[in-house]
Amino acid sequence: VKPMTRMKILGREDMNEEQGALYDQIGEEGGPRAGPYWAYIRHPKLMRLCQDVGNWFRESELSGRERQIAVLTVVRFWDANYPWAVQVRASLAAGLDQDTIDAINERRDPGLTDPREKMAYEVASQLVNNHRMSDETYAEAEKLFGDAGLVALVGAAGYFGMVATTANAIDATPPDDAPARLV
Repeated sequence: VKPMTRMKILGREDMNEEQGALYDQIGEEGGPRAGPYWAYIRHPKLMRLCQDVGNWFRESELSGRERQIAVLTVVRFWDANYPWAVQVRASLAAGLDQDTIDAINERRDPGLTDPREKMAYEVASQLVNNHRMSDETYAEAEKLFGDAGLVALVGAAGYFGMVATTANAIDATPPDDAPARLV
């Protein structure tokens, strides 16, 4: 079943030269060419930047688990179906267990015990729910992650807020075979 979206999905044959070249390049890199990227391809410079930012986060000071805890928390806040399905796959690959994923999906505290993972959840939760972090959370996060790691964590929350809102704006529906759905 072909995914649905409000926005016309450009086939490769419908793309201009710049769009098509980037689409091909991202495919060769193994990058995503679906969901919110159906929108971003209309601005190839934005799409390239998004690809580069996403790749940067995977190489940042954050562990895969820390990053995915924050990402799932943000995507869940925005009720973003397409990113949720994709990020659950990435979270499982990063070693998150299904119970943690389910707790975030059900908007419950996942009961994390690792201090950095617990803080990744807390930072993301405070940013989406309160639009800021408390002074206490900031100080503790800075101690746990350092300046660079804290910037990476906050940046991941912001970036995936953009991904989630883009997916929601164009109503990107995950494919029927997606392994996860929001509750």
